[in-house]
Amino acid sequence: MEKYLQVKENIIVTIDGPAGAGKSTIAKIVAEKLGLTYIDTGAMYRAVTYKTIKNGVDFSNTVGIIELALKSEMRFEKEKLILDGEDVSDKIRSRNVTNRTSIIAAIPEVRKCLRDMQRNFSKKQGVVMEGRDIGTVVFPGAPFKFYLDASVGERARRRYAELREKGTDVEMDEIASDIRKRDALDQNRGLCPLKIPEGACVIDSTKKTIKEVAEIIVKSIKVKK
Repeated sequence: MEKYLQVKENIIVTIDGPAGAGKSTIAKIVAEKLGLTYIDTGAMYRAVTYKTIKNGVDFSNTVGIIELALKSEMRFEKEKLILDGEDVSDKIRSRNVTNRTSIIAAIPEVRKCLRDMQRNFSKKQGVVMEGRDIGTVVFPGAPFKFYLDASVGERARRRYAELREKGTDVEMDEIASDIRKRDALDQNRGLCPLKIPEGACVIDSTKKTIKEVAEIIVKSIKVKK
């Protein structure tokens, strides 16, 4: 595997952006090329959402949800998220989980719990961490910060293709509507809203391939290094 820099143990690369901007796929590629560990923070919120549904906890029961989060054990094994010993990588991608994750993400105590986990991950290895508040809240002082964006239409197309490939019967208009709603919730929530981190490199991926965006990030890190 080609290495673009001599990676320090504590190097941190943050990638923020809205749903469907390509953060996960691009972060995986960047992590592989740089020999770093990929951390999908959005998957962590999805995991708490999945656990809430699985345990039959009402989404209005904030105390119950916080307890679930505090008792959760999570680790990443390559591209898999292991929750309490169970591989939930596919289960957390259902539309039911997707549409409720913003509720979980709006709970301050849950965010603090997961934020502590995320910071602990970075103490053990160099990471490429993606999400919605990584460069603004989790690691505001990270040396390499990026913000990915794309048009709603392009993000809907990507999500539609992903779900169809998994055999899920969905409509493009419904996916686009879900994305607009998610954007509104993420950008306007009072706690850690989605925004461009100070000093971040902004990349519009609408007309770029995943490979092109990943290469921009890798080369940027190489130059800055």
